[in-house]
Amino acid sequence: MEALPLNEAGISEASLPPQDQGDARPHIRVRAWGVRGSIPTPSPGVLRFGGNTPCVEVVFVGDDGHEKRMVLDAGTGIRNLGMELLKTRSPDKHFHIFLTHFHWDHVQGLPFFAPLYDRSATITFYSSRSPELLREILWGQMVTPYFPVRFDDIAASVNFVQVSETPLDFGGAQVSCFCLTHPQGATGFKMVYAGKTVVYATDHEHGEEAADLRLRRAAQGADLLFYDAQYTPEEYPSRRGWGHGTWLEATKVGAEADVKRLVLFHHDPALNDEDMDRIVGLARERFSPTTAATEGETITIV
Repeated sequence: MEALPLNEAGISEASLPPQDQGDARPHIRVRAWGVRGSIPTPSPGVLRFGGNTPCVEVVFVGDDGHEKRMVLDAGTGIRNLGMELLKTRSPDKHFHIFLTHFHWDHVQGLPFFAPLYDRSATITFYSSRSPELLREILWGQMVTPYFPVRFDDIAASVNFVQVSETPLDFGGAQVSCFCLTHPQGATGFKMVYAGKTVVYATDHEHGEEAADLRLRRAAQGADLLFYDAQYTPEEYPSRRGWGHGTWLEATKVGAEADVKRLVLFHHDPALNDEDMDRIVGLARERFSPTTAATEGETITIV
């Protein structure tokens, strides 16, 4: 199978399911619903790349057109995803949410995820924490006086699953996790399906040799790598210990791991669209198959 060609923005032009293209090959569709780090940025200057906090939808499509969907992180972008999923009235009401960690920007959209309030829905949460601890963590953000609805009172059925380095069989895809360097810890995810690999490594600060090696091993030969590039190399020295990387380090990982496509992710809230254009240009000088995550655009890997 071959990766589809990129347009000028680094996005596959062929983003429709295979049955709409006369192509029955299994493939992966990836869509970013939230790309911003730290805090949402609802301002005119970020309309092109987006201002919602992290949420990425990954859909594994079989040669029969059957889809298996997973959601990475529950930042504010998950609100729009939830409304879209309910609007399509898909017969599959089982939603799977994989959480990298629990800092506010990665879970703050969860209370507004519409399927939580659908009695016919089932939602399974996955993380590197135990099911008991995961439930306690998620319950903790929906308590008085912070939110009017308790986690125990939501309508959907809820399950909790702990993931590890041992791959989890997810509808024919193999999903595994690896540790990242971030305050209070964070988890990266590797997804392998039909011979193709997607790696999601947000909230990682380079410099710890063992962690950097784990990430490079996970990303080796990946068809698509989402990588934390919140800071510029000039900013990074004053932000050591904050748990994030740079676009320059992202290009090094992309090149050394022989990644097919690198997607800069977790954009700093201070960066507007013009800043992002400049960063992408600089990054492409170092590693040409680089783009920056953009809300609403779909990457298809065949």
